[in-house]
Amino acid sequence: MTDEQPGESAAVRYGCVGCLTIVAGVFSGAMVGVFVAKVVGSIRNCQPLPELPACDWHVYAGLGMLIGGITLPVLALYRLRRGERDSRNSE
Repeated sequence: MTDEQPGESAAVRYGCVGCLTIVAGVFSGAMVGVFVAKVVGSIRNCQPLPELPACDWHVYAGLGMLIGGITLPVLALYRLRRGERDSRNSE
């Protein structure tokens, strides 16, 4: 027995989960990237301008956005599909 509503598509569910986790992954990846930039800047003894969080923060934030925007949706969709597969096998 499945929990799907009559007319509900797996593609719609995967699309919604994917879109939401892309947004979350981009923002969380950028925050982690800026934190890494602050750590690297303090190790390099870099003094950022007063209004900036760290030296070269935009490079680290961009890389973090890219990594987070890819990995979080992939992991979430993998777990979603694995959970559905396991629930079908247990029936």
